[in-house]
Amino acid sequence: MEELKYTSEDLKIMQSWSLQRKIQVTQTRIIEWYQHWEGKVYVSFSGGKDSTVLLDLARRIYPDVEAVFVDTGLEYPEIREFVKTKENVVWLYPQKYNRKTKQYERYTFKQVLDDYGYPVISKEVSDAIYCARSKPDGHRAKKFDSNSDYCKKYGSRYDLSKWKFLLESDIPISHMCCNVMKKNPVKNYEKENNIYPIIGTMACEAQHRKREWLKTGCNGFNKKRPTSQPISFWTEQDILQYIKEFNIPYASVYGEILQDEKGKYYTTGCDRTGCMFCMFGVHLEKEPNRFQRMKITHPKIYEYCMKPIEEGGLGLSKVLDYIGVKY
Repeated sequence: MEELKYTSEDLKIMQSWSLQRKIQVTQTRIIEWYQHWEGKVYVSFSGGKDSTVLLDLARRIYPDVEAVFVDTGLEYPEIREFVKTKENVVWLYPQKYNRKTKQYERYTFKQVLDDYGYPVISKEVSDAIYCARSKPDGHRAKKFDSNSDYCKKYGSRYDLSKWKFLLESDIPISHMCCNVMKKNPVKNYEKENNIYPIIGTMACEAQHRKREWLKTGCNGFNKKRPTSQPISFWTEQDILQYIKEFNIPYASVYGEILQDEKGKYYTTGCDRTGCMFCMFGVHLEKEPNRFQRMKITHPKIYEYCMKPIEEGGLGLSKVLDYIGVKY
């Protein structure tokens, strides 16, 4: 049994703290991280609202702390423009080695689709499909059979049989996009500069992030890749409240931050940003989903996304049709 530093109850208690207490604890974790690595740290800055709050928290203590942005080409135009307004930001780019020219070149999302496949449903599902296709007898392939010994042993959480139709389709599917477009550039940067990241992820966003926090807490000093996630115990409401109360500039793509009759904060524009072309989780969204909104707000990018590959587009429409998502 894997040893955990915290329990789910600990997380619930911390998530219920006041914003002021969260700020104090988060900044304490940032100080601990900064001092442990003797200042050789950076803030992972996507331009989204979560990392915007994180950068503000960090620079209130260490004004000169470096920020790192990975320009994947998948960001909303408003996000890129907002990042340009910040000082001391290092811009990284996905790169791929060209054996013919013997040089590294920009790696585009379209090339990722050609090399690996579409990011669809979730990282777990796309990873399982990608691996099951290359190794039909492997344990990931067994996840698509609810009667397999693997599913019976590990339970329904690992049962992906509802997505078997995707496994059997002719659509190239993979989880590799995030690795090659985002993770590889920053890992290379960290290795070359002997520097350690402060990341703006929260435990409430995904089960794997919650499990990671339960294991190490905010500062994973001893992880294989040491990382700090000092706002892990925050919620989206905390993020929006912080931006509003401290009047923090943020990317215009979110629209205004308002409160409903119950006092709950919400954005009038996008609620999440991330990669514009990613299909992870779109099947769970209420309409208008991300692509239906994109059709109105960014029609040219929408057209490029939906146009068939053979016509110079990304061919997302074929995939969305196949999983029954309107766009």
